[in-house]
Amino acid sequence: MLLFRVLLYAIMKKKIALCLSILLLPVLIVAQNNGIIRGRVVEAETNMPLPFATVLIQGTGKAAATDTAGRYELKNLEAGLYNIDVRMIGYKPKTVFEIQVTNTRPAQIDVVLQPEGVAIDSVVITASPFNKTAESPVSLRTIGVAEIERAPGGNRDISKVIQSLPGVASSVSFRNDIIIRGGAPNENRFYLDGIEVPNINHFATQGSSGGPVGMINVNFLREVDVITSAFPANRGNAMSSVFDFKMKEGNADKLLTTATVGASDLGLTFDGPLGKNSNFIFSARRSYLQFLFAAIGLPFLPTYNDAQFKYTYRFKNNDELKVIGLGAIDDFSLNLDANETEYQKYLLDNLPVNTQWNYTVGSSYKHLMKNGNIQFFLSRNHLKNNAIKYYKNDDSDPANLIQDYSSQEIENKFRYEQVYRNNFFKIVFGAGVEDVTYTNATYNKIVTSYGPLVVDFDSELRFLKMGAFVQASKTVASDRLTLALGLRTDWNTYSTVMMRAQDQLSPRFSLAYDITEHLSFNMSTGRYYQLPAYTVMGFRNTAGTLVNKANRVRYVQCDHITGGFEYNSTKNSKFTVEGFYKWYDYYPFQLNDSISLANLGADFGIIGNEAVTSTSKGRAYGIEFLAQQKLMKGFYGILSLTLVRSEFKTKADVYAPSAWDNGYIVSMTGGKKFKKNWEFGMRWRLQGGSPYTPDDIATSSLQNVWNITGRGIPNYDLLNSERTSLFHQLDARVDKKWFLKKVSLNLYLDIQNVYNYQPTLNPILLAERDANGNLVTDPNNPAAYKTYQIENKSGNVLPTVGLILEF
Repeated sequence: MLLFRVLLYAIMKKKIALCLSILLLPVLIVAQNNGIIRGRVVEAETNMPLPFATVLIQGTGKAAATDTAGRYELKNLEAGLYNIDVRMIGYKPKTVFEIQVTNTRPAQIDVVLQPEGVAIDSVVITASPFNKTAESPVSLRTIGVAEIERAPGGNRDISKVIQSLPGVASSVSFRNDIIIRGGAPNENRFYLDGIEVPNINHFATQGSSGGPVGMINVNFLREVDVITSAFPANRGNAMSSVFDFKMKEGNADKLLTTATVGASDLGLTFDGPLGKNSNFIFSARRSYLQFLFAAIGLPFLPTYNDAQFKYTYRFKNNDELKVIGLGAIDDFSLNLDANETEYQKYLLDNLPVNTQWNYTVGSSYKHLMKNGNIQFFLSRNHLKNNAIKYYKNDDSDPANLIQDYSSQEIENKFRYEQVYRNNFFKIVFGAGVEDVTYTNATYNKIVTSYGPLVVDFDSELRFLKMGAFVQASKTVASDRLTLALGLRTDWNTYSTVMMRAQDQLSPRFSLAYDITEHLSFNMSTGRYYQLPAYTVMGFRNTAGTLVNKANRVRYVQCDHITGGFEYNSTKNSKFTVEGFYKWYDYYPFQLNDSISLANLGADFGIIGNEAVTSTSKGRAYGIEFLAQQKLMKGFYGILSLTLVRSEFKTKADVYAPSAWDNGYIVSMTGGKKFKKNWEFGMRWRLQGGSPYTPDDIATSSLQNVWNITGRGIPNYDLLNSERTSLFHQLDARVDKKWFLKKVSLNLYLDIQNVYNYQPTLNPILLAERDANGNLVTDPNNPAAYKTYQIENKSGNVLPTVGLILEF
């Protein structure tokens, strides 16, 4: 991504700074201290207002009490970041970190308090300021919006920001594949205000996940819960993580606008009231990567657009209706003029022309009751993915066609959830149903261990997915011990194998025990199931048979056990150590090459569009350490260390590293806020090399093979026997904010890979060309081309200038 050098050049020439100075001269008025924090304090589940709760700003004498409607307001604040403590007798205290106060809009912070019993033991238990639930007392991390916005190297993209957390590996390439505790990217699930979104990145790999750029606009977010084990029973179909994105609401007073210039796109966000009881927030973004890539001569031109909205209506009885939407249009074309170097030609020979669009729209209705609530969720998501590739990119002759792929995934979902709480326990139960449509038209010339092969079929599936769950939790032993027990099952009408709900019974149990005021022991165990990708379920042979249905493919099973200790200090910091072990069973096993799909990486394209059986077994295990300091006296930081192994069995029935086995991961992130609204942050990451399978050079060089693949094909007899070099990278970011009377401005410089480290990846196999660009035949083998390998290094200094303007 050399485009960032163009931006750096502009900075060095001071053109950007000069333009900004001219634009801002009319509004450079000394701002007054008119910042506001306001909101409501309500009880969990019932959403009933809590009067006379105390809201205190940390480090100041400023405090406010809630009125009979649970409302509070803290006025006359200087612009900046604040932490607030919310307390009320009979409820667990809660801290809200890093609230950004400006002069342009009030900071709307609604706080939910959980009830607690009265301790009769001599040990007084103080609730942690860090988020922890009865269902997920372990492996739960909460990321605030301020942490996302300022993360060095993150570019306001949650998929990059979470790489600072323990257990999260990063991809050495520029993709956003989320690799958690040795699990594949498709083992993660994402929810926006309780509505499931299949993917959160542009240019997703169908059948997997990931992509180079995130879709979710951080301007919508309030905070994000990342759960890497101990999944609540109402969150199914996940084996590595569940992301709960909690979105903020639109401004209740007036229409406000936020304009952003980011690393790769331009965006506008609008939010405001739509009446006395309703509000909205809407954004649209457009990339400019394609223009910069063309200007600097890259052989591919990615273009993406996305839009997002949220509408909230609150009824007089405090019931609420939410409607959300998220959509994207992605185009990936080739720049055929960028063909001077061997590497450019290699990319042009291999990358398909790809068009992809997707959307999710949904609504939720929450009805409040005296002892809980009922929620209804209704949503629809739709993905359309097209890819086409011709030999030498010459579409004048139909015989040159290598790949022509078109697929759609459509899901219509309904879910019901009810929460009931009394003085003894809390219970959550519900059920859901999904109507699934999947279509696939594939023509693809491939090479397997058996030789060249043409895959040509059309497929259409229509089936129902069902699920039901119940989970109960209770606090005992003078509020020192919290227990949670849950049960879930999922089934569908795809096949008789998957219709047996009893085969997918998914029990889970967790506990949290407060040893002292600051130290607790937490653990969880559970069995989780995940449906294979639709690309697997919909694969047909030339006779039209659903091959994998005939192969009795079934849900993938993963058993978790996780436990560890957590220490919370009185200074907004915590320390945790956790051990984990995951056992995989019934994982898809590819028949053409006799390998587990877990031993394949993810890239642009399709994963799982082939014959498999549910016979692969695997395991992932390790230990994590986290030290985190939330903002205090201007400092913040995270140190995480993970030792992890991820292994799956080969065709010889022995364990081999999976594609997601990095061995160790270290991340250190820290920052300091200075006077006059300057801020500096740095992040350093280190992780072990990723496994890869070396190329079968002799087979790859054969003309009938190379004319199809245009690259080396793996020698699966040496499955994942090699590793890339270790990876480490330093990112840095500087922010300067101006809080004016009617405008807030944030100008930042973000530099990824400050010292330009370039790790060595698996070598690239190229075919030699003559002066006219034609492939050269191997003189020792007329049936083969003359091939050679080149070193493959990745990484550049990637500076970004960003601008966020609120008015």
